[in-house]
Amino acid sequence: MKGRNGLVLLLLVLGIAVASYLFWTQWQKTEGMPDGLILANGRLEGDRYTLASKFAGRVEELLAREGDDVHKEQVVVRLDDRQTRAKLEQARSALEAAEAQLAAARKKLGILRQQIPLKIDTARADVAHAEAALQAAKSRAHQTRKDAKRYRELTKTGAVDRYAADQAELAWEVARADLATAMAALEQAHKRLAEAELGREEIHAREQEVAAVAAQKRQAAAALDEAQSVLDDLEVKAPVAGTVTTRIVDEGEVVSPGAPLLTVVDLDRLYLKVYVPEKEIGKLRLGLEARIYTDAFPDRPFEARVRYIASRAQFTPKEVQTPDERVKLVYAVKLYLEENPDHRLTPGLPADAVIRWRDGVPWEPPRW
Repeated sequence: MKGRNGLVLLLLVLGIAVASYLFWTQWQKTEGMPDGLILANGRLEGDRYTLASKFAGRVEELLAREGDDVHKEQVVVRLDDRQTRAKLEQARSALEAAEAQLAAARKKLGILRQQIPLKIDTARADVAHAEAALQAAKSRAHQTRKDAKRYRELTKTGAVDRYAADQAELAWEVARADLATAMAALEQAHKRLAEAELGREEIHAREQEVAAVAAQKRQAAAALDEAQSVLDDLEVKAPVAGTVTTRIVDEGEVVSPGAPLLTVVDLDRLYLKVYVPEKEIGKLRLGLEARIYTDAFPDRPFEARVRYIASRAQFTPKEVQTPDERVKLVYAVKLYLEENPDHRLTPGLPADAVIRWRDGVPWEPPRW
């Protein structure tokens, strides 16, 4: 009887001890974080980029798949480019032809610019020579006319014979013919000068032709650039260094413009989006230190900083655990990881965060 009572007493003591321990551990968990630390939780997210093509086409090569790391400007999808390459060659040939035409037109213009001034100078010299010849012809005509008149008078008095008078008359007739010829020569010289000066208009017309051919060359160059741009856009490149998280297409599929092909997440720019209660948000400011804990690495906290604080409150999102919490007003806060060693963390992982808003408070792991 005494032994049975002793066993009952022992079990009672053990029960009290276990109950005390459980109470103590539960009290420790529910005690909350020290003043200076704020506890929050959420899921890891990252800057997500959905890659698409600007043009329709058939997927020729798929150069990246889920889980592949890609660097910035790396080609990840290549569409069929045979038709575009043919258009590119056509545009290149058109540009070469336009360049040849422009070179020939410029050469002709250069020759004209040298020839026309020479023709004008020559024509002016001819005019000057004709004017001088006309003046000489006028002088000879005037003198021979005087001589013929004087010989006629002398013939009447018998001072000279008739032959001398006839020779004077003949000289006057020749001088008048030379005068008419000199006048005609001067007129022709002026016409040649006017014709030579029209060369300036020819230069102007040739300049306009060069400008038109130059415009054609620019148009051909623009067509070549456009074809090259389309060809470049048929290669879809990663906008940032990151990891492919989603692949939507396979090789051989025909895609439409803007259709999503791959999703790339920058694993070096991950952040934990948490929701802080309205009564706690006043303690936070940008740049505060934080530590992030995950179930995958429970003993490895990851350093982070507060980089974003929402300016407006909202009701707690539905994914938060309890209905009571979902009716509270909270503020979204983003905690950007300082680093992601070996890219261990990926978007979608649930995580807890401890934010230190008061300097000097020792860090403690999260306690819910």
